[in-house]
Amino acid sequence: MFGGRVFGGPKLAPTISPGKTRSGAIAGVVGGLAVAPLTYVALASPRASELAAAAWPFAAALWLLGLLTWALAARPPGARPLEAVGVTTFAVAYTGALPAFLLVIRHAQLPQRNWAGAWLVFFPLVVTWVCDTAAMFGGRVFGGPKLAPTISPGKTRSGAIAGVVGGLAVVPLFCWVIFPRAGVEVSGWQLLAIAGVLSMVGQAGDLAESLFKRQAGVKDSSNLIPGHGGVLDRLDSLYFVIPVAALMYRAIGLI
Repeated sequence: MFGGRVFGGPKLAPTISPGKTRSGAIAGVVGGLAVAPLTYVALASPRASELAAAAWPFAAALWLLGLLTWALAARPPGARPLEAVGVTTFAVAYTGALPAFLLVIRHAQLPQRNWAGAWLVFFPLVVTWVCDTAAMFGGRVFGGPKLAPTISPGKTRSGAIAGVVGGLAVVPLFCWVIFPRAGVEVSGWQLLAIAGVLSMVGQAGDLAESLFKRQAGVKDSSNLIPGHGGVLDRLDSLYFVIPVAALMYRAIGLI
């Protein structure tokens, strides 16, 4: 996920608005990389949390002012500088702020060396990866009506259903083996609900990234990973899944 912050921001902006925001890649990287350490500091102690809560609006405002200054100075009006600012800001929020919820899951109210926090992180990751794999094979085997033909013609409803089933299939392993050994107290019904929601949310994230690529007229967000596209193509589901997992964990008192 750290790599997603480093490479995801610069790749997302050109994907959304090709040819218009590449020169803002440095600003996007700086903003995206700043999110993780600030989140970690905010979770380090109650005092640090108070300081972070007071400081982050000023830090965000200074970053945005710097970005606006860059856009107005470096880009003529015909190059649509405000669009560059908007896309770069969105890229930082999408590829920086959303994955930062991993730190919230890992460290909130748990000792840093406690394996419970680590397994709480792995659960949504495994659900997402199994869901993606099951959706791919389910769509190939069963075919049928398209899920969202105008956004991603290759995805089918049968694949989406297979993905949810695959995500749910992960639950017994964590419910009966991993979480009890790690000291995580959660019921099977709660895990089924979380896995079901995350499986659907992850597929929505996949469709969102497909929408970005369709707008840009590209097949993959980049060629960083030969045969698999770019960072966004590998992490698209997780950008949606991680914050929702953190929210559901908080709702049932796990973090």
